[in-house]
Amino acid sequence: MDCKGDIFVLSAPSGAGKSTLIRRLFDDLDRLSFSVSFTTRLPREGEVEGLDYFFIDDATFDGMLAQNGFVEWTQVYQNRYGTGKAWIQSQIDEGFDVLLDLETDGAKNIREIFPEAILIFLLPPSAQSLTDRLIGRGKDTEEQINIRLNHAKHELECWDMYDYLVLNEDLESAYLDFKSIFISNRSAKKRMARTVQKVLATF
Repeated sequence: MDCKGDIFVLSAPSGAGKSTLIRRLFDDLDRLSFSVSFTTRLPREGEVEGLDYFFIDDATFDGMLAQNGFVEWTQVYQNRYGTGKAWIQSQIDEGFDVLLDLETDGAKNIREIFPEAILIFLLPPSAQSLTDRLIGRGKDTEEQINIRLNHAKHELECWDMYDYLVLNEDLESAYLDFKSIFISNRSAKKRMARTVQKVLATF
């Protein structure tokens, strides 16, 4: 490859439309990898090793921790989840952009390890809009929705840490804004430097 890829992090409150944008982006762009987390939990029916997660045992997870092998990790109930540093580095070295779906704490950890990472936050139009979307999904109880809304407020308060803010008031407009961040970045000077040198060498 002529250049290395870049690391992108997308954060958003639950129900803001993040998964929809990610799916469309992968349909439209090449040279893009989605970060696959390591987890100590057992695979669920239909999950594929290396596609949904890298499934490892506690001893392996502990070993990776001891070797500073994660850029970020978290524990959810009895299971642990982590983003592998070596895997990310291998992808960007091969010229692939890497997209990570992380909450604000994970995004902060990524920025500390990879200062050049590009952080994107997806904004809902309002608290009421987010509430309506969560109710419309039919997945959460009223108590769970209230918990998600309180967490969303906390996440939104971290907006200043992000490089790009995309407002999802209209899905099509939001997707165009989101996709344009990736496309324009691929024409950035640092990404095109070797190409320019090749062109110059023809004169």
